Amino acid sequence: MTQIRDAVFARMDELSPAEKKVARSLLANYPSAGLASAATLARAAGTSTPTVLRLVARIGVGSYPDFQEQLREEITQRMNSPVSRAAHRLRGDGDGTLFQRSTAQRLELVERLTSTVPPSEFEAAVALLAAPARRVVLNGGYFSRHVARILAMQLDQLVPGVSYADEPLGRDIGTYLDLGKDSVAIVFDLRRYELPAKQVAALARQRGAAVIVITDEGLSPAADDADVVLPIAVEGTPFDSFAGLIVLVEGLVEAVFQRVGSAGLDRMRQWEESVLIHRAFRAGPEPVDSDSDDASDSDDTDDTDPDGED
Repeated sequence: MTQIRDAVFARMDELSPAEKKVARSLLANYPSAGLASAATLARAAGTSTPTVLRLVARIGVGSYPDFQEQLREEITQRMNSPVSRAAHRLRGDGDGTLFQRSTAQRLELVERLTSTVPPSEFEAAVALLAAPARRVVLNGGYFSRHVARILAMQLDQLVPGVSYADEPLGRDIGTYLDLGKDSVAIVFDLRRYELPAKQVAALARQRGAAVIVITDEGLSPAADDADVVLPIAVEGTPFDSFAGLIVLVEGLVEAVFQRVGSAGLDRMRQWEESVLIHRAFRAGPEPVDSDSDDASDSDDTDDTDPDGED
């Protein structure tokens, strides 16, 4: 039996904007969000009950009661699965060293990308970023801004018009006021969510730009104004983990590179030639001019005593 989550993923690119809001709300709190009433799910998604019912019909489920029954069957199957129980024991505190458990936890976050990021949403983000004549502006939160900067720096070497807004509602506000229908705004906002992210996403949407929100499974309020939402799992100790976020960002960069092809390679080459990037591990020792006076003096120097004495 196909899981509800898989059915939603498969049809994400077919959904209307309102239906996508319901789908994202469901996936953000799966499967419990779907066990509430249709009206409750609609309120959580900021849509209407008919929109919820249209989504249910879109994924091939006859009615909302049937939809909930299928979710309950999924929960029962998961609880009774020997594989699930074994995996839970494997992650127990007594198994392996602290480093091994920490690594395993972060590997799991990376593996969960395939179940939190709908492929159609990822492809939509790549298409927006690889489109010609686009202006792309990024901003991030307290911690996520560091990863947002990395994405901005790498995209800038592949496509033109990329910039990072350090103070999007302050000195960099002009960057957003200049956005238009040929622009893309990428907003990083992971829990704990920050009010500027919501405001920036709304402003970019007002200016006609496409909005990509990179967030966690709880979904930033900025997702309400997004054209594309890329949610990741972030559970970590003692802080939320960016393992999945880094892999998502690297995946976006690689996909954009593959999409733009030789144009991206040419831009990378121009960067290398213009900026003259020097790396210490590539720099060998300064060549010695054997004809120089210093070299001649060095060659002629004899440390032995002319009288043969020490």
